[in-house]
Amino acid sequence: MGKFSERKVIAEIAGRQRTGAADLIKGIGDDCAVIRKSPGCVELWTTDTLVEGVHFDLSWHAPELLGRKAVNVNFSDIGAMGGKPRFILLSLGLTQAVEKAWLDAFMQGFLTVLEQYDVILTGGDTVSSGERIMISVTVCGEMDERHVCFRSQAQPDDRIWVTGTLGDAAGGLMLCQKGMFPAEKYNRLCQAHLDPKPPVALGSKLAKSGLIHAMMDLSDGLATDLAHICKASRVGAEIAGQDVPLSGELQSAARSLHFDPLKLALEGGEDYQLVFTAPPQNSQMLVELCSRENIEIICLGRIIDGDGVVLCRNGQRREIGFCGYEHTF
Repeated sequence: MGKFSERKVIAEIAGRQRTGAADLIKGIGDDCAVIRKSPGCVELWTTDTLVEGVHFDLSWHAPELLGRKAVNVNFSDIGAMGGKPRFILLSLGLTQAVEKAWLDAFMQGFLTVLEQYDVILTGGDTVSSGERIMISVTVCGEMDERHVCFRSQAQPDDRIWVTGTLGDAAGGLMLCQKGMFPAEKYNRLCQAHLDPKPPVALGSKLAKSGLIHAMMDLSDGLATDLAHICKASRVGAEIAGQDVPLSGELQSAARSLHFDPLKLALEGGEDYQLVFTAPPQNSQMLVELCSRENIEIICLGRIIDGDGVVLCRNGQRREIGFCGYEHTF
């Protein structure tokens, strides 16, 4: 196929599909497809695939944690639209090297998360996959149609907010790649990569609150995911580098291993936090809402007229849109 970016492949596929259907509210182009189920109620559909050697490495990723992650990265999409996950499909491509103990541990982690969210595994597929394990998960969620939160609703002068700290998962991956896991000093970073815990319930509360305009989850890095919001909403964004939330553990690891923690926070991906925009007058109410859920949110920029994502740092401005992780083919 040659070198194609993930975005170009998606655009090519989207250009060949049917234009729509009466009950299809949103197809390709957001965290989930949105389909009208009944008057006032919609279904949310999302799918994600994890490939051994690309998304996980068995030399450090324990099967139980991998099972948990396979679920949570999909639930993150449902939460980012404001919904509640209900049903799930699991397809596994397994190699000859997979043993029953590994599969049992993987399913234990997988089913533990389903129980936590009261979600039912309804089916899937199992195949032989040659030399690499492949895990594909599809989730169906539900919510009130009035509260669906799309990427395309950001407005100029909105403030840009994120949950949690950014770059921890990318820092954890780097530590694992360097053979530094388990490492008690940086265990929080490694766990962010191995066992992400997206704020799914908070996404639902934010959508229902009426306080926000646009929202999505942070899977490919702030630079790329915020650019998706800007492109869909036909706006631009300014990010203040000094306001990007970095954990103490990430900054400590950066000093020891000599990397730029801000670069990981902007481009690293797999944080599975939320990025959302809201009018400035709603700021205090948003802080209070999230505080009641024991989740800290940080305002790190604003939406502007124009396009692109600009990082403001040390008196300089730099375009960073779509600088995060992207598959190439």
